[in-house]
Amino acid sequence: MATERRTPRTHWALLAVTLLVLLGGILLDTLVLQGIDGGARITKDAAANVPASVSSGGPLLGRDEHGLASRRVPDHTIALTFDDGPDPVWTPAVLDVLRRNEVHATFFVTGAAVSRNPSVAKQIVDAGHEIGLHTFTHTDLSQAGPLRTRLELDQTRLVVAGATDRSSRLVRPPYSARPEDLDDADFRAVNGLIDSGYVAALSDLDSKDWMRPGVDAIVKAATPQDNRGAVVLMHDSGGDRAQTVAALEKLIPSLRQRGWHFSTLGGVLPSAAPTYASWGERTQGSAILLTTSAAHALNSIMGWLVIVCTLLALVRAVLLLGCAMVHSRRKKLSRRDDQPYRRPVTVLVPAYNEEAGIEATLRSILASTTPVRVIVIDDGSTDGTADVVRRLRLPDVRLIRQDNAGKAAALNTGLGYCQTELVVMVDGDTVLEPDTVSELVRPFTDPVVGAVSGNAKVGNRSGLLGTWQHIEYVIGFNLDRRMYDVMQCMPTVPGAVGAFRMSALLQVDGIPMDTLAEDTDLTMALERAGWAVTYQESARAWTEVPASLGQLWRQRYRWCYGTLQAMWKHRGAVRERGLGGRLGRRGLPYLLLYQVLLPLLAPAVDVFALVSLFSQPMLGAVAWIGFFALQLVPALVAFWLDRERFRPLWTLVLQPVVYRQLMYLVVIQSVVTACTGARLPWQKLHRTGSAAQDSPLTVSSASGQ
Repeated sequence: MATERRTPRTHWALLAVTLLVLLGGILLDTLVLQGIDGGARITKDAAANVPASVSSGGPLLGRDEHGLASRRVPDHTIALTFDDGPDPVWTPAVLDVLRRNEVHATFFVTGAAVSRNPSVAKQIVDAGHEIGLHTFTHTDLSQAGPLRTRLELDQTRLVVAGATDRSSRLVRPPYSARPEDLDDADFRAVNGLIDSGYVAALSDLDSKDWMRPGVDAIVKAATPQDNRGAVVLMHDSGGDRAQTVAALEKLIPSLRQRGWHFSTLGGVLPSAAPTYASWGERTQGSAILLTTSAAHALNSIMGWLVIVCTLLALVRAVLLLGCAMVHSRRKKLSRRDDQPYRRPVTVLVPAYNEEAGIEATLRSILASTTPVRVIVIDDGSTDGTADVVRRLRLPDVRLIRQDNAGKAAALNTGLGYCQTELVVMVDGDTVLEPDTVSELVRPFTDPVVGAVSGNAKVGNRSGLLGTWQHIEYVIGFNLDRRMYDVMQCMPTVPGAVGAFRMSALLQVDGIPMDTLAEDTDLTMALERAGWAVTYQESARAWTEVPASLGQLWRQRYRWCYGTLQAMWKHRGAVRERGLGGRLGRRGLPYLLLYQVLLPLLAPAVDVFALVSLFSQPMLGAVAWIGFFALQLVPALVAFWLDRERFRPLWTLVLQPVVYRQLMYLVVIQSVVTACTGARLPWQKLHRTGSAAQDSPLTVSSASGQ
């Protein structure tokens, strides 16, 4: 006998860490690498604390042995500078113009842009140009505190070192101005940079190319009006820079003809020139680049996953609704020709600790309009289940007791006592309506039908958890099963209410006992044996569902794990013909896609969608509304087809918060458990006998008292 391995306890921790890493990666790319910041200030402060030596000095600000100092560009010298790059399109275009004109410039890059385009940053350095720092996220340093400023510059310096092997102490603050335009807040930020060992590079001439005013206007704004040297501010990123590239083609030859020379800022102030980065800087920078590249790739993948998941959800909704309409029309036509089944039917009731509800179950079965013989198999109950059955002394009810061996074994025991061709199997907590059995066996007039699925309804639907399960049952049984019926690939006849042809059961050797989802395993085996399995929505049965999240988790964990076992066991159906082939090529892929793969991805998609509500509120809101509509429309149709009240559907708004996440985690836990080879024990749901509280049978009985 194989040793039973317990489910690893690290699944929850692994999942939590994975989601945290995922959230961190998405936030890193969305909020940092995309360059989200507060923008420049709208208003300016006073300039009372700006020294005259600074406001009337040059654009290069640093510190020497005498204190704060500024440096101007020599006369007849132009220092071209470019901000906001590197850009994969426009930076190479600017570099090409500079190469052809044999001019070197200084590029002030953002850490976010370097993280996205490290190879372009290296092109800048390889072409002989200088590289400076423009913060990581293009934030206004006059509004950033010392810690934010240090992080912005240190991280940018490191990613530059990782991408280019250069270390730069030359900084241009975003939204910077000419020295004479500095206010007190600007000066505090610049002074803080200088105190940290950086050189601040402002500008003399702003080309205003970011406004795209036209090539001639850019050239005019970048041309000095006298012989004084100037630092010219331009941009190689941040939008369409075609006008900038065209303006450079005119500006450089024009200035050269007038006798101007071109220099980098390091050529003007050698102490500001970038140096080779240390091994530590290169290593740290490479690590940051690797992290940011992974975050960017993750965000791109998540974006595509959202698109794919949306399309799949849309396809599923269309498929469910279309098949539901087809199924409804077929049933209306078939009922005209169906003849009621007149011979006795055996009803098997496997029972383990069902003392609370077994009486209601048996009385509802005996009230059937079709003659029934009931066999109760007490599977080693430790409560008074068997005593209740004996005490009732109901006609046509036979009690069989056995040691606890599981539901499948109990059903096989019961099959050994059956003397009818048709067998109905119901759980020990299920309550049938009077015509449930007659409706359930009606399709067996067709000799190819081997099994029929009934319509399980939630009895204890009070409370939010019960309401959510009620919605799930209505949608699952009235849309998914209708679709499976139309596509002839029914994967499961539920244990709560299903009917079988005895000859079909004998052909597949009875109820399988090697999976935890014996109902799914059996249904798949019947189809592979050539028997048709159909769905009878009018055969309603009321069942008790878990009343707590813990019980729900244990039940769904077993269901999901058992379904995975059955899918793997019957994977060979993909290669078969007939009904088995339809199961293999229609039913199994649908189960794999919509009940395994998509739930595995759903938490990540939800995290991405949640972040999008903050980063792109309108797009995120539209996505959430769209997903909700794809859930609500099928629910409305299912409730209409099943003649249910629409009122519970308002809880769909709350469902993603707890219930849907729990179902996703069940699938994740089940898949990981299956991959590790762990075995799950049978987990019995605690019964309270509340299955019939909302059934028409109970309501009518109460009204007659």
